[in-house]
Amino acid sequence: MSRDAQTGRAAIVTGGARGIGLAIARRLAADGWRLALWDRDAAGAIAAASSLGPTNLGPHHLGLGCDIADEASVAAAADATWAAFGTVRGLVNNAGILGPVAPLWLQPPAEFRRVIDVNLTGTFLVLAACVPRMLEAVGPDRGRIVNVSSIQAKEGMPNAGAYAASKAGIVAMTKSLGKELATHGILVNCITPAAAETDMAKEITPARKAEILARIPMGRFVGVDEIAAMTGWLLSDDCSYSTGAVFDLSGGRATY
Repeated sequence: MSRDAQTGRAAIVTGGARGIGLAIARRLAADGWRLALWDRDAAGAIAAASSLGPTNLGPHHLGLGCDIADEASVAAAADATWAAFGTVRGLVNNAGILGPVAPLWLQPPAEFRRVIDVNLTGTFLVLAACVPRMLEAVGPDRGRIVNVSSIQAKEGMPNAGAYAASKAGIVAMTKSLGKELATHGILVNCITPAAAETDMAKEITPARKAEILARIPMGRFVGVDEIAAMTGWLLSDDCSYSTGAVFDLSGGRATY
């Protein structure tokens, strides 16, 4: 049994109804975490939480409807989660949208703003709601935060200006928050995966998918279980000295 299972730790995964978020949730459930899955698709979040099976430590997993771009929705989800679990020591900011695939100067301002609102401001709103509550935990180890960015944050990508910019902001926010919490018992790290075969990938054309694949030296997309494995380690007690850091899952695409 993992140390997390022994202590009955609870974690939040945003965008947990499917794709990367659900893969992370399954990994964490197997590691013994109790989970609250937040997703704009409330029914999907409830179904995903139920699919994780029962826990042997306190409440069952939770599925909650939450629009991370809406401050009131985030606050309500946080209230419900802490009411159910008492304390939360893990947070995975995974929810996000792709946005327009077009040259930057042709992206409609409303669509650009929507990507920033969800991916960047949404991540901020979740952190703003959860960090104060996490700091109330007793003891020197108050938890772990993992923010899901993208390899595009580090190198950009043609026709993905809004998405790349939003994900680059998450990297910078991770580094800042990691420094702010370094002596407060909360580690904050970021992952930058390459493209994975998820619902988001279905939004792009075959030609666009081939263009992305050609950038990956390993010649394949990252598996959602590979992303989940990295996230599981970053939330575990084995990760004890990394904070404000960026961990690539790029198949060799990253150059720095």
